[in-house]
Amino acid sequence: MVKQSRSEGTRKVLFVCTGNICRSPTAEGVFRALVAREGLAQRIVTASAGTHGYHIGDPPDPRAIAHARRRGYDLSSLRAKRLEGRDFERYDLLLACDAGHHAFLSRLAPSDRRGRVALLMALHAPAHGKTGNPFDLLHLFHRPVAALAFQPGRDVPLVGKVNMVR
Repeated sequence: MVKQSRSEGTRKVLFVCTGNICRSPTAEGVFRALVAREGLAQRIVTASAGTHGYHIGDPPDPRAIAHARRRGYDLSSLRAKRLEGRDFERYDLLLACDAGHHAFLSRLAPSDRRGRVALLMALHAPAHGKTGNPFDLLHLFHRPVAALAFQPGRDVPLVGKVNMVR
């Protein structure tokens, strides 16, 4: 079980892609909105990061912002960050946006933190783990998702259902 170093019941989720300007900030923005809509914002904290520091401090790609805006999500305040080693301690769950990111995170994770790494696309995308258009990932959130990866049997308990109705 994950140690409760923060307020009881609070969980932290980190979405990870390569540069943190399209896939992971899109996932962060949508997930944050879904969590807020379900009244879970005090219990689930979300962020995103890139495996590489190509775009540190940059906003998401304008195409990602535009796709999100058309569906009612605002990504404009997000800024790219690079994954840090301490993120494996800081976050209860690190969700890789594709199989390559999952492999990268699995290699970097300390052995006692590997259970915190999961593949976002495995939750309800095609089995090959590909994300499609990286600037329009919102289609991935149109089906019910149980707080994305807070699945029974993982070391982070189920905290609530988040459903997309758009």
